[in-house]
Amino acid sequence: MASNTATAQPPPYRPYRHLKTLTGHTRAVSCVKFSNDGTLLASASLDKTILIYSSQTLALLSVFSGHSAGVSDLAWSSDSHYLTSASDDRTLRIWDARSKDCVKTLKGHTDFVFCVNFNPQSDLIVSGSFDETVRVWDVKTGRCLHAIRAHSMPVTSVHFNRDGSLIVSGSHDGSCKIWAAATGTWLKNLFDEATAVSFAKFSPNGKFILVATLDNSLKLWNYSTGKFLKIYTGHTNQVYCITSTFSVTNGKYIVSGSEDNCVYLWDLQGKNLVQKIEGHTDAVISVTCHPTENKIASAGLDGDRTVRIWVQDT
Repeated sequence: MASNTATAQPPPYRPYRHLKTLTGHTRAVSCVKFSNDGTLLASASLDKTILIYSSQTLALLSVFSGHSAGVSDLAWSSDSHYLTSASDDRTLRIWDARSKDCVKTLKGHTDFVFCVNFNPQSDLIVSGSFDETVRVWDVKTGRCLHAIRAHSMPVTSVHFNRDGSLIVSGSHDGSCKIWAAATGTWLKNLFDEATAVSFAKFSPNGKFILVATLDNSLKLWNYSTGKFLKIYTGHTNQVYCITSTFSVTNGKYIVSGSEDNCVYLWDLQGKNLVQKIEGHTDAVISVTCHPTENKIASAGLDGDRTVRIWVQDT
């Protein structure tokens, strides 16, 4: 009798295909983010607006206006009720996604606000700026709790770990630093390199940090040991702060934009490139993965100005 105890093989990779192109912005699209409950998709642009779409129908639901300069980054609260935007007008805004109102404007940065994130409890916001500081804000009061002189060049990325106790920040100064969220105190440097850090993000399990640098590489670092485990290459990233993320709905993948106008997907464990998605007509600097469906959204710069939706067939 044949044994049925053989190790199950993972299902073969199914390529993503183009589903729809969203054309609501009039300037470069700087950021796209699916909400944590998967119902909404937000996009931000240099045209100063934020567009909210239904992630199911991809119909435009609302336009958030109020910033006086381009919007660089977006972050959803854990319950998907609130959205925070970071702008070149030196402010952050907190929007109520249901009422569509701006409920708070956070002021304190002295230069472009470039990156933002909520903590998992959604009672704190962390932001990074061209003023070289990282700021931690109280969501309820809008007060700045910590203004950290974090870096010697613009801060390009800020992110909380899964329990909200740590913040990672990346900068054009080539460093990636870890901070205590409660006190704003420095804990350690993950590394210092000659190459500018364009993006840094904790993995979903909080054990690793994915770091992009402006030498066409993505590295997965072990936070506790300070050693890097894997390098993902093939994309182009030398100029822009391109975001990357983890796809966990059908296997585990790394997804990134690229300056060659494509979206790249790598197998998380094996490092091998599994798909290069073509379609945009300018650099792709932001990607987001739906939390439960096999769906990716990507954003193109000024020569493109679109958000493109990609799906896997079941």
